[in-house]
Amino acid sequence: MTESRPRVARTGSRPGHAGLPRLLAGLHSSGQVLSALDHERVHGPLPALRGGELIEMVQRSGLRGRGGADFPVGRKLRTVAAMGGSSRGGVSAVVVNGSETEPASSKDRLLFTALPHLVLDGALLAAYAVGAREVIVNVNESAEGSLRVLEGAIADRGDSRVPIRVVTGPDGYVAGEESAVIHRLNGGRPLPTFVPPRPFQRGYRGRPTLINNAETLAQIALIARFGDQWFRELGTSADPGSVLVTISGAVATPGVYELEFGTPIQDLLAAAGGLTERVQALLIGGYFGTWVEYSRAAQVRLARTDLRAMGATLGSGVVIALRASACGLTESARVVRYLAGESSGQCGPCVHGLAGISALFDALAGGTASERERLTLERWIAEVRGRGACHHPDGVARFAQSALQIFEEDVQEHRLGRCMARRVGVPVGAPSGSSAS
Repeated sequence: MTESRPRVARTGSRPGHAGLPRLLAGLHSSGQVLSALDHERVHGPLPALRGGELIEMVQRSGLRGRGGADFPVGRKLRTVAAMGGSSRGGVSAVVVNGSETEPASSKDRLLFTALPHLVLDGALLAAYAVGAREVIVNVNESAEGSLRVLEGAIADRGDSRVPIRVVTGPDGYVAGEESAVIHRLNGGRPLPTFVPPRPFQRGYRGRPTLINNAETLAQIALIARFGDQWFRELGTSADPGSVLVTISGAVATPGVYELEFGTPIQDLLAAAGGLTERVQALLIGGYFGTWVEYSRAAQVRLARTDLRAMGATLGSGVVIALRASACGLTESARVVRYLAGESSGQCGPCVHGLAGISALFDALAGGTASERERLTLERWIAEVRGRGACHHPDGVARFAQSALQIFEEDVQEHRLGRCMARRVGVPVGAPSGSSAS
């Protein structure tokens, strides 16, 4: 995917005003980093809140995690604070998980390279709230631009009550899983670990640890400034606030967009310049997400209830519009092959199960798989669910199952050698432009 700068509706001069942008307020059209001074001019000074005040405010706001798990953030803050209070060493750290190993996502990278102080504000406020001793920002090894900008932003801010440092980790898909990040920070290999214990119970240095993604913490920084009622002025009662979505595929202006929950999917695509040609399906939620027929997806809103009714979730905040001229079966086979190769190699169902699923998917795309092999593929997809140290097999199974359902007619076309669709190359591997991000 070719990276493009976000385009947002600018209906207010400050994020405290009604409308959008909020997170992306102050964003330069050139993508130039917002300095600490300019950041304060846009958002105002960092508020002085007692820990309990911030936790209550975040809990009332209804903010849910933006990294894919969709967990209530206020409850997570309260749990970590309580665990730290009962732990001899207290809370060790707030970890900003900026791995963003989802190939089709660019939102966290944008925040790091253009609006780093909003993320750092949120991380510090969370650290004060839960009593953490330091803030650790984790970014990919390939994200040299993110590393450079973050280190400059930390220096620009001067000293804070809680020290902040940036660390780098590998780009592998499962290396960004939260237990893998913690395991590596503790000196181990970047591999997911069996849970429990979870990081909030025993994380960095064996003590309770808060780990959230960049967008979640940026949202906390705004809630702390403008309040929970302000946060709820956008979105729906069940899904309050705004969210960053990386939109790509058959749209005129791919990029990262800030949208409010409840936005119709058709308006989401219009925000990215509209469709460039007829579309057959949308991939919602990234590569652990779900293919949905376009005719069905176009009738719903960007809301949890609507998406769940189609068997989908927003996940990592990714929407890919698959053009009708592309072959969904071939593109899906490429993604499954990539995900199978991203196994951390420590669980049999993941190592062998995903390899087998990928091989059969390739056979379907190549037109050589029999009906018996297709049924075997469906059985293997069901059997790998819930059988790994992390959710990697579950995510692959979800994606693969949705592809078999949505592109069922393509299987027969491939068997008969009739598929003439061109390959569009949905992004796999490292995110586009990551070496400069």
